[in-house]
Amino acid sequence: MHVVALQLDIVWEEKAANFSQVRALLEKQPPRPGSLIVLPEMFSTGFSLNLAITRQTPEREDEQFLSALAVDYASFVVGGVVSPGTGEKGANEAVAYSPDGALIARYRKIHPFSLGGEAGVHEAGSQIVTFKWGRFTVAPFVCYDLRFPEIFRDASRQGADLFIVMALWPVKRQQHWLTLLQARAIENQACVIGVNRTGNDPLYSYAGRSVAINCHGIITADAGEQEGVLTAALDPEATAAWRRDFPALRDAHPPVPAAVPAV
Repeated sequence: MHVVALQLDIVWEEKAANFSQVRALLEKQPPRPGSLIVLPEMFSTGFSLNLAITRQTPEREDEQFLSALAVDYASFVVGGVVSPGTGEKGANEAVAYSPDGALIARYRKIHPFSLGGEAGVHEAGSQIVTFKWGRFTVAPFVCYDLRFPEIFRDASRQGADLFIVMALWPVKRQQHWLTLLQARAIENQACVIGVNRTGNDPLYSYAGRSVAINCHGIITADAGEQEGVLTAALDPEATAAWRRDFPALRDAHPPVPAAVPAV
């Protein structure tokens, strides 16, 4: 099973330009049908708190774009968007689409980044969300969520064995990014895909380092620091075998239930 992660140099607050760049990257390296294509957090604008630009209109233009990508490449697509929230706030979300363009998951970031002012603009979510991709059960998370291991364990208890962490993670905390991604894989015996941007915005610099990590916490693919496409093969059978043969999750309190094989 193949993951395609797009490490974008996001154009600040320019949705049309970022839509075009996503298309251009995929045209250079077309994914095979059935792949899982993953874009960063707030892929269409960067980490702006200007809701007049970032928040989707009632037409849901960002989501229409992601849905069309899924159809065009006969693949699953996950990307980060800002949706209307309650009152004047927005919501920083990860949305997932199946190859027929249907919405199959909507996850709202549980931990808005308070240090960056996000909590005053985006309302927090409260629910873990999963979806099926082949024999994997996938749980998406967004950026700052990575620092809170309890929600990843909650996702494991709901059957997740593949975590997606889409982010806009600045270079000055890059070592935290890599270490925490590996920790979430090791402690949950799960594969992890971390997708970050590269380049600069008015406040931060980003060094990419989008990675694929197996259930032993080993980085199996690394996009480096430049804009580009990371591809990685994931093995659900190896992940299931590790959980079965090394019973750390069963020994947890409360234990993580044994996975039910996908039909």
